Amino acid sequence: MAEPLTMCLRALLIGGGICVIGQLLFDVAKLTPAHTMSVLVTAGSVLGGLGWYQKLVEFSGFGAALPIVSFGNTLVKGASEQLASDGFWGIFSGMLGAASAGVAAAVIFAFIIAVVFKPKA
Repeated sequence: MAEPLTMCLRALLIGGGICVIGQLLFDVAKLTPAHTMSVLVTAGSVLGGLGWYQKLVEFSGFGAALPIVSFGNTLVKGASEQLASDGFWGIFSGMLGAASAGVAAAVIFAFIIAVVFKPKA
């Protein structure tokens, strides 16, 4: 296992690199936030499907595990695991099961923030 300073540097470089790619999609390619998010999730899905994203997570730790790209990887990982055990229909239940905790937490915390703070219309 790498020493903590090395892991922090790797996480900064990989996580920052993913963020730079997202910012370039905004600024240079003039994509909307929704399009940028879709590109990043799709990239994570493709990298996960090829088996490369897990190697990136092992190299950089939380730097690759945190950004939106990892959501695509999580969907593909859950779908492929359920496909192996439940067949074709396991693809759909695997995607939903793998991402359900994160999506539920996002909805719950967004509701709490909306109740505590007055959202602008």
